[in-house]
Amino acid sequence: MSLDALVASLPDYAEDLRRNLRAVVGGSPLPAQQLWGTVLATAVASRSPAVLRALGPEARERLSPQAYGAARAAASVMAMNNVFFRTRHLLSDHEYGALRSGLRMNVTRDPGVDRVDFELWALAVSALNGCGVCLDSHEQALRRAGVARETVQEAFRIASVVHAAGVTLDAEAVLAE
Repeated sequence: MSLDALVASLPDYAEDLRRNLRAVVGGSPLPAQQLWGTVLATAVASRSPAVLRALGPEARERLSPQAYGAARAAASVMAMNNVFFRTRHLLSDHEYGALRSGLRMNVTRDPGVDRVDFELWALAVSALNGCGVCLDSHEQALRRAGVARETVQEAFRIASVVHAAGVTLDAEAVLAE
């Protein structure tokens, strides 16, 4: 399946989503590696088999092997970090913030791709997973690197649309049973 097939598989009531999916993937101002890395990382984070089946192979074609691996690594490490840091932040006992996390995150130091790209993918996954601490951390790193707010917003715009496609298609699959 491809992007076009994914768009075509969305139900009629999701016409806005169809248009948004075409716009965020087909008309994104992001360079190809940033775009397709964001698409892949958020497709993985969406947990939707239909979305991952549709967008994963297309991302593999459009990304170098290093970028393909790094986008998946961003989704993986942020799945862990988003739960850990969101929980630590939400607990009323702020002393947890002073404790060492004890989690390995070596890929964040050397992701094998441009640091800005990896930070953008980590931010997009954090948006999908709702971790404010991680969102702030990655947004600040991107802004320090000179990345424009419009680029940052494009990453979480892609995340929102990829996520919505997964929610819609997974719901349709269950309702069709």
